[in-house]
Amino acid sequence: MEQDTKPEVVDDNLIDFDGPDDPYLPLNWPFRHKVVVTLLYSLCTMGTTWASTVYNSGLSQVQEQFHVGNEVALLGMALYLAGNAFGPLLWAPMSEAYGRKLSVLIPIFGLMVFSFASAVAKDLQTLLIARFFGGVFGGAPLSNVGGVLADIWPPTQRGAALLFWGMAVIVGPLLAPIVGGALVIALPHTGWRWTGYLTGTMLAAILVASMLWIDESFPPVLLARKANKIRLETKNWAIHSKSQETGTSFKEMSRKYLIVPFEMLIDPIAFFINLYAAFCYAIVYLAVIAFPIEFQAVRRWNEVVGSLPFLAMTAGVLIAACINFWGQLYYRKRFIANGNKLVPEARLMPMIIGSFFFPAGLFIMGWTAKKDIHWIGFSIGGACVGFGFFTIFQSAISYLVDTYLMLAASALAANMFMRSILAAAFPLFAKALFDKLGLDWGMSLLGFIAVAMIPIPFLFYIFGKRIRAVGKRSKQTFIP
Repeated sequence: MEQDTKPEVVDDNLIDFDGPDDPYLPLNWPFRHKVVVTLLYSLCTMGTTWASTVYNSGLSQVQEQFHVGNEVALLGMALYLAGNAFGPLLWAPMSEAYGRKLSVLIPIFGLMVFSFASAVAKDLQTLLIARFFGGVFGGAPLSNVGGVLADIWPPTQRGAALLFWGMAVIVGPLLAPIVGGALVIALPHTGWRWTGYLTGTMLAAILVASMLWIDESFPPVLLARKANKIRLETKNWAIHSKSQETGTSFKEMSRKYLIVPFEMLIDPIAFFINLYAAFCYAIVYLAVIAFPIEFQAVRRWNEVVGSLPFLAMTAGVLIAACINFWGQLYYRKRFIANGNKLVPEARLMPMIIGSFFFPAGLFIMGWTAKKDIHWIGFSIGGACVGFGFFTIFQSAISYLVDTYLMLAASALAANMFMRSILAAAFPLFAKALFDKLGLDWGMSLLGFIAVAMIPIPFLFYIFGKRIRAVGKRSKQTFIP
């Protein structure tokens, strides 16, 4: 007996890709082109995080020129990071309306302009305003590049691309103080200005290369462009793409990028994972203050030599990259064993390892921060902090993506908002903390907080599935 079936309605005017092997689909780009695009977007990201800390190399010169204290001068970094928190609320919706390329390269141009503006600032107000708006523009790669990597890399290769991009996020702020210190030594009175000139010049070079070799990768925007071209060539005004059926209303964009991310701040999984990752991220920026205190104020090293121990933290990040790569292999085994279904908790293995190294590094830094103890001790502590941070940070990003799926953009926006706000606040009280408690007990206090957070990855590894099933937002994408 034949069953009545409704014929599938095919819209001949609807433009789509010509099957899964269509070369126009970014997933089918040549491997070499994908690597170049990933490299250039990672350089864009490194440029924005570089800009956040290179300014700190010239803090003493800023204080001297504008006759302000340390906390006021530090506002230059704090306001930049605050701009990072709010910028994605503008650039994320722009990426969906106009594509990834414009939503990253236009802000990079803005950051370049404000980097030069901060370099020529005649008063402190101009400097701080330029730094804040530089941060607003600099937030774009931090929020949008993850989407690019999802556009061009299949799931089996995406982990390595995200790992490379994640290294660019953290290597930038760790290398910048070394170069900035060299500029301050070479130019005793205007070195702080040249940190801005150098950043602007570097961003200009990255921007030119990106304009030449980066192609648009967001499929809905590509299909809309394809539909527009065919519509004009054929004069058939009914031709359109799927995204052009719904458009991008202000109400929907506001809900997606303003309301939902803030709702994520109170969803159980997002709140605790974001809090942990944000705390670790903020410690990196507090270390930007702690290292000069230890090696320049206590040990009397100059700005260049006193910045070299940042390489120890960078080495920790590189070692962590190997652990994260092992984590990808571990996740793949769990994924296959689970019938090719997502297992978000399997993403937490590197975080569990890093959760012990992170507080250990803080304690080592604290209790080797004495002039009569060899400098290698403090550096080893910094390497442990870098190792712990990167394993925790990358695992958190991967876990949020697996947990929230189609809501991942909002979960990551909440993550970025929280971590940027904490990173902006921590350096402001760093000097007061270390002046009153000393580096030993100041770093130990942070270590005790990190110890208190060690149970977080274990709790989510054991109970994460149950929590995902009841969370207001996580249950919307819950996969048993």
